[in-house]
Amino acid sequence: MKQPVIEYFLEQFLKTKYSPALAYRNELYSFGWLLNSVETEEAHLAANGIGIGSVVILISDYTPQTVAVLLALIKLKAIIIPVLPGVLERSKNILEVTSPQFSVSVTFDGGVQTFSLQASKKDIPLIETLKQRKSAGLILFTSGSTGKPKAVVHDFSLLLEKFRVPRTALVTLNFLLFDHWGGLNTLLHGLSNCVLVVLPERRAPEYICDLIEKHGVELLPATPTFLNMLLLSHRWKRGNLRSLKIISYGAEPMPDNTLKGLRKAFPDVDLRQTYGLIELGVLRAKSRDADSLWVKLGGEGYDLRVIDGILQIKADAAMLGYLNAPSPVTDDGYFITGDQVEVDGEYFRILGRATDLINVGGEKVFPSEIETVLLSISNIKDAVVYGESHPMMGKIVCANVMLNQEEPAQELRIRLKKACKEKLESFKVPVKINIVTDGLYTDRMKRVRSTQ
Repeated sequence: MKQPVIEYFLEQFLKTKYSPALAYRNELYSFGWLLNSVETEEAHLAANGIGIGSVVILISDYTPQTVAVLLALIKLKAIIIPVLPGVLERSKNILEVTSPQFSVSVTFDGGVQTFSLQASKKDIPLIETLKQRKSAGLILFTSGSTGKPKAVVHDFSLLLEKFRVPRTALVTLNFLLFDHWGGLNTLLHGLSNCVLVVLPERRAPEYICDLIEKHGVELLPATPTFLNMLLLSHRWKRGNLRSLKIISYGAEPMPDNTLKGLRKAFPDVDLRQTYGLIELGVLRAKSRDADSLWVKLGGEGYDLRVIDGILQIKADAAMLGYLNAPSPVTDDGYFITGDQVEVDGEYFRILGRATDLINVGGEKVFPSEIETVLLSISNIKDAVVYGESHPMMGKIVCANVMLNQEEPAQELRIRLKKACKEKLESFKVPVKINIVTDGLYTDRMKRVRSTQ
């Protein structure tokens, strides 16, 4: 009988028990500390009634104690719902859909509280499937960018299988979020290969650069939106970020202008595009070259095809299904990603979500293409493009822009439209342009795919 992957993790921790595993709040925590903490938390959770098939909502962000609790819950074969602090207050839907039996909260200072909840007695078929398998489970929620967030159910043991194979790993800053697979995937990859994982408390450019300097971070996985903010902050010019070897990016289309800016700012850093979905995990990806948005996707356990311009993927570690929505899986087992792509041989270019597409009088417009042009124009700090209903055209293209310095609104609009007409077809030129002072990060994240 094959050894559970979590036991493989713990064996690796024992072999490297004196090496640093986690960095948090100016302290280092060894693999030996983590091993002991997993054992302690496992006993604590079991004493509170948590065991095989228990549905547990884990409320926390990254802390060393959170990592120990997460691994202990996997070892106990619980069904885990990771949720960031404050989310439950904003979304009762999580409790209604998953009906958890226990709540475990971990504070930023490492305090752990466990509560028994009044769970519904109704049977939830996908959760019952996990209980019958006696497998650890993972329930993640999509971003809800196209409606109510969907509850994605995974057999955690299938997602963990890939970590059984040792791979090259670098000192990593765990930038991506705790309640999405991208963040968990980064964390588990680092731990399984026994390298230092740096846990951030916030995600502002100045702070992230400080962590890179302090801990000699070699790998920074981030979103194009954050990387654009990093470039605009100019913090990378001050201090020493020479430890960086790889910057990986995903979760949303990368503007060509941002990619060029990164190449100029970090000429010796390998820029790598990634691709993953909360429903399928993270695929192996290889860019055509450092400055290219064309990427080869797949790897062991994945099969890809394109139907009507939409990427479809079959995965060994695909979700079991949604708790609160129909499954977008074809009869022959391919997940319909909703991502519009172009294909060139074995390479793909991700254009964006088909649901983000703006239909202007029958013509297809992807916001990211126009945002790339806007961001290349002088005095534009940031830009978000969206569609607005129109009685004749169906939709028109609109843009919200932030400026580096004040500029008369009418002159700005004339200048931007002229620049867009030189680089875009007429139906892609924004009809309405609004000057805003904040909120663009939130607007863009509403479009981010349900990854990581």
